[in-house]
Amino acid sequence: MGAAMYALQVLALLFVAVIGAAVMLTAALYVVDSTQAGDAIRRNYPVIGRFRGLFTKLGEFFRQYFFAMDREEMPFNRAQREWVYHATKGKDNTVAFGSTRNLNIPGTPIFVNAVFPPLDDQFATTEPMVIGPHARVPYVARSIFNISGMSYGAISRPAVEALSRGAAKAGIWLNTGEGGLSPYHKVADCDLVFQIGTAKFGLRDETGGLSDEKLRKVGTDPQVKMFELKLAQGAKPGKGGILPGEKVNEEVAAIRGLKVGQAGISPNRHREIDDFGDLLDMIGHIREVSGKPVGFKTVIGSSDEWENLFKLIIERGPESAPDFITIDGGEGGTGAAPMPLIDLVGMPIREALPRIVDLRDRYGLKDRIRIIASGKLVNPADVAWAICLGADFVTSARGFMFSLGCIQALKCNRNTCPTGITTHDPRLQKGLVVEDKYVKVANYARSIIKEVETIAHSVGVSEPRQMRRRHVRIVQADGSSIPFNKIRPSYNPDTAK
Repeated sequence: MGAAMYALQVLALLFVAVIGAAVMLTAALYVVDSTQAGDAIRRNYPVIGRFRGLFTKLGEFFRQYFFAMDREEMPFNRAQREWVYHATKGKDNTVAFGSTRNLNIPGTPIFVNAVFPPLDDQFATTEPMVIGPHARVPYVARSIFNISGMSYGAISRPAVEALSRGAAKAGIWLNTGEGGLSPYHKVADCDLVFQIGTAKFGLRDETGGLSDEKLRKVGTDPQVKMFELKLAQGAKPGKGGILPGEKVNEEVAAIRGLKVGQAGISPNRHREIDDFGDLLDMIGHIREVSGKPVGFKTVIGSSDEWENLFKLIIERGPESAPDFITIDGGEGGTGAAPMPLIDLVGMPIREALPRIVDLRDRYGLKDRIRIIASGKLVNPADVAWAICLGADFVTSARGFMFSLGCIQALKCNRNTCPTGITTHDPRLQKGLVVEDKYVKVANYARSIIKEVETIAHSVGVSEPRQMRRRHVRIVQADGSSIPFNKIRPSYNPDTAK
C-alpha cells in the first residue's frame, strides 16, 4: 500500500513538473514572439501564430497523402508514381475497372489503335541504333529508354551503384551527369555517357578549362560510350549547376576538384563557346580526342535561332554535326534551381521536341543526328508520345529516382532526403539497399520498353520507331482530338517544293 502511494506521489509531482515546464515554455515563447520584429503573425498572435508555420510545412505532406486526388499532384501525380512503383516489382502491372485519367483535358495524347494490328508472332523488339558513324568508335545503342544525367554528389553513393547495376542488368545506358565519373558508376559493366558540364568536372585543368589529357584517358575507358556536352538543362536554362556545399564531402570534392563544403556552382555556359561555330568546333575536338560520339544537351527557347546551327552544319558538311541532340523541356527537373527558372523559362518538351525534329529533318540530317527526348517522361505513354513525334531515344532521371524509392518529398537540395537518394547522410543512406533497388531499376526500364512496344503493336507497327505522328491524337479545348500530323505535319521532302 505504501509503495502504491509513493508511486502516485511521484506521478503527481511529474505531472505538476510537466505542467509547470509547459507554462514556463509558453511564457518564454510569448515574450519572444511579442517582441520579435520579423514575423507579423507571431508578433500579433504570440505562441498561437507559430502553428501557422508548422501547418504550412506539414501541408504539403497532408495534401500528398490525404487530400490530393490520384491525378492532381505536381510535378508528378500519385498515378504516375504508383505506375513506376508497381513496374519496379517486375510483376503484372494491369489495372481494373477502367481509366482514372480525364481524357478531356487539352493536350492529352490518345494513341490510334489499328483495325488489324500485327499478330502476336509478328511482334518485333526494338532494333539497336548506331550513334556517331563518323567517330572512331561508334556506339550501337541497344535501348530506346535510358537513364538521364544524375551526378554523384547530387545523388548518393548507393543510388549511383543501384543505377549502374540496374542499367547493366536491363541493357540500357547511364548518363553520369555533370559531376564527373565516380567509381560507383563503374560497379557494374553498364554503358556510360559522360556528361561534360560548364565547369568541366572530372575533365578540368588547373584553369578550369577542358584537359585533353584527361579527356583522352576517359575516352579509352570501354564503358564510356559517348560524351554529352551540357549547354542547359530543363529546370534552370541560362544557369549552371548548383551543388549545395553540405553535399560536398571529401570524395565528391576530390572527383569534382572542389574543397570540402564548397558549393559546386557551374558557370551559366561554356566560356569557350560563344556561337554555333564554336559549338561545332568543341564537338569536333572532343570527338577527335576521345574517339567517341559527341552530342549536346539543351533547352529550347526559340527554334528560330537553332535553324542557324543546321545551316552551319550543311555549310561545313555532315561530318561536323553533333552525333546526337538531347532536348530537355523547360519542365525538366533538378535538385536545386531558382523558382523563376523552374516555372517560367524554357519551352516545354511537348513543343520543343517536334520543332527540333522538324529542323533536323528539313536539313536532311535524320540519319546523321539522333534526337534524345528528356524532361518529365516517366510512363509508357510519355515515351511512346516522344517516339511518335520523332525522338530516337528517351531518357529519364526522375522516373529512375522513383524506381529507387523516391517519394517526392521535395528535399533534394537539403541533404535530408528521407529515402537516401539525394543525401550523403550515412544514416539516411542505410535506407537505400542496393541489392534490392538495382533489380527495381532494371524492372522499371524493362516495363517501360515492353509497354511502349505494346503500344506500337496496338497502333499497327512492329516496333516503336516505326510509329509516326499520325498514330497519336491530341485532345483539344472542346474535348475532341486531332491527329498530331494535322497539328504539326512532319517534314516531307517530296511536298516541300
